Amino acid sequence: MTLVSSKEFISNEDKYFDLALNGGVCIQRGDFVFHLVSAPFEEQFPPQPFLEPDDDLRRAITAEELLKRIHKDIHRKFASRK
Repeated sequence: MTLVSSKEFISNEDKYFDLALNGGVCIQRGDFVFHLVSAPFEEQFPPQPFLEPDDDLRRAITAEELLKRIHKDIHRKFASRK
């Protein structure tokens, strides 16, 4: 495990990212220590499966359908504000 200051890390980022591939790197900033750990992207964020359509999706309406249904209500609301 390599411990470096935040200034040292910023000035030699490539070096410490390469070191993180083989082992741990700790970056110290004030009283805090951050651990730089490498892992393949797929391990950290596994692909999410697509959800199958369900009853809620089948009942959904488009924006155009919604507008047609509430058009009268919108006009009534604006008319009542006068």
